[in-house]
Amino acid sequence: MPIKLKQLVDQTIVITGATSGIGLVTARLAARRGAKLILVARTEPSLEKLCAEIRAGGGEAEYVVADVADPKQVQHVADVAIEKMGGFDTWVNNAGVSIYGKIEQVPLSDHRKLFETNYWGLVHGSLVASDHLKNKRGAIINVGSVLSDRAIPIQGTYCASKHAVKGFTDALRMELEHDGAPISVTLIKPSSIDTPYRQHAKNFLPAEPKNPAPVYAPDPVAEAILSAAEHPVRDVYVGTAGWALSAAAFVAPRLMDKVMEHTMFRAQQHEYASASPHNGLDAPSGSLLERGAYHGHVAKTSLLTKASTHPLLTSGLVAVGVGLGYVLQRVLRSSN
Repeated sequence: MPIKLKQLVDQTIVITGATSGIGLVTARLAARRGAKLILVARTEPSLEKLCAEIRAGGGEAEYVVADVADPKQVQHVADVAIEKMGGFDTWVNNAGVSIYGKIEQVPLSDHRKLFETNYWGLVHGSLVASDHLKNKRGAIINVGSVLSDRAIPIQGTYCASKHAVKGFTDALRMELEHDGAPISVTLIKPSSIDTPYRQHAKNFLPAEPKNPAPVYAPDPVAEAILSAAEHPVRDVYVGTAGWALSAAAFVAPRLMDKVMEHTMFRAQQHEYASASPHNGLDAPSGSLLERGAYHGHVAKTSLLTKASTHPLLTSGLVAVGVGLGYVLQRVLRSSN
């Protein structure tokens, strides 16, 4: 039986990583659409300021200072939501951080620390959310990446964590469906997004990191998250470029290895030295910044996000995918 989710105006939504980038844009948009919010991050002053902003605009929000790497702190988030709001309807696992550098350059301690947030933080949130929502109904929305499907160089640790997120999310969905739990489980796969992501990353490169083009605004990601909170959906790609990358990797993985090796080292580095000493892996930022000051063109909308609610567009994208697969197969054959 299909799961029927509440409208946003009737929901309480938990958002982790709520004080910057995708989490911040999602929180502000959800508040404007009438949802009650439980906002989670590691920096209390930023959470206080964000809650005050939302309340001043007529919204309802509470905050919890928590590090999602600690399961006890994540459970406390749920306890506060139950105490203050009577529970929650949607849990968005958005908190994350990255590392720039070749895998051999990155200390094992940093590999583990990144997984504590990106993977284990999402696991902790998903388990707490599923325990609560089994007794009612609702949605778990995990923010993955197109890099859940296709790894790229010099962000290997991040890619590995997002592959793990995809595997966990898919398995959790199947198990909950098998048990008849009234919970929708969605994986959001953003493309390259203009957020403070690269400024908050730990950098082992000699150069300042940059987003590889094409780059999208965080707003379509927030739209995808809030659409999934109302309408059950399995996966949502945000950004046609990311979707095409995943499709190409599926059809011609070895060819894409060569493309990545040729392009992605240069595409992810500026020509000037690294300038930001701070990183979100070792300490919280609490920036309250939505954007990452990308200097090139930033796409404000995503066809794929719109396609999630427009069947005709979805059919068109499938046709494009078939065509892309055919072209890549021809290229691959000619390169052998």
